[in-house]
Formats: sequence, structure tokens, C-alpha cells
Amino acid sequence: MNVHTISLPEWVVLAVGFGGQALFSARFVIQWLASERAGRSVMPDVFWYFSLAGGATLFVYAAYREDPVFMLGQGMGLFIYARNLWLIRRERRGGTPLVPHA
Repeated sequence: MNVHTISLPEWVVLAVGFGGQALFSARFVIQWLASERAGRSVMPDVFWYFSLAGGATLFVYAAYREDPVFMLGQGMGLFIYARNLWLIRRERRGGTPLVPHA
């Protein structure tokens, strides 16, 4: 890829891809910092929001690139991230968790 021949729309697509990857990667930093603060492994809610935002952005990027492998991987992740956020929301509203806490 020659930097001098990349069109403006292609630069925008690359920026979206890099932005999605930054969001997706930031979730690990968030989880690590939360665990360090707690002195044990924890998964803060914001981890799932960053997962969803990063995964959705990367899915759009993969769709533009017409990469079915990347699209399938990110698409499956989106379902999991959304499901976790739904379970968290349901539990906070007083719903019964599917698995009792130990």
C-alpha cells in the first residue's frame, strides 16, 4: 500500500478500522486496571460497552473490506457482548440471575 495513492475515502475507512481496534483493545486495559484496584480479577460493566462499540466498529470495517471471516468473528462477539449487557441490566432491575452467585 503506497501512502501517496490512498484516496480520502480509503483514509476514512482506515481511521474507522483503527478506531474500532483502539476501542476493542482499550477494554483489556480497563479490565486490567479494575482488577488491579480490586486486588482480584473483575470484569467491569464498561468492559462490555467497549467490547460492543469496538466490535460493532470492526464489523463495519470488515463488511466494507468484504472479509467474511472477520465479519463472522465480530458478529458472534456482538451477540455475546449485547447478551452480557442485557444480563447485567436485568439483574440490576431485580431479575433473577440464571446462575446463583457463589
